[in-house]
Amino acid sequence: MHARTASTSRLPITSDADLAWVRQHVRQAAAEAGFNLVQQTKLVTATSELARNTLVHGGGGHMEATPLREGVARGLRLSFVDSGPGIRDPEQAMTDGYSTGGGLGMGLSGAKRLVHEFTLESSPGHGTTVTITDWVSGVPSPRTGAP
Repeated sequence: MHARTASTSRLPITSDADLAWVRQHVRQAAAEAGFNLVQQTKLVTATSELARNTLVHGGGGHMEATPLREGVARGLRLSFVDSGPGIRDPEQAMTDGYSTGGGLGMGLSGAKRLVHEFTLESSPGHGTTVTITDWVSGVPSPRTGAP
């Protein structure tokens, strides 16, 4: 997919105050893109979990938010980036019930269920990047014909 993008915003995630700002920014960006209230709530919920993971497990980092447009479809891509210890076993970390922080273990897998696209890139000692993409009214159809 070759979505056209607008300018990317980069917000720090270094404190609890930053978590509130990141959630507010995503809610506003989602509203501006045309997400309805339920879609906004799902996206902000996923954002909240991923931003908290960035702070607590990754030692802080940042979020990059990019509005997307593919034909008439509008969306938002969010990347949560840290330089922390990384995730030893990303597949296990995506399993419902798995937790290294004493929680319910629904964070990563729960966030994945709330959005259209989810990727996790991590390796021990090299940090983690989680990228989610959500579309206002579903994923754009693949292009046909010439690229």
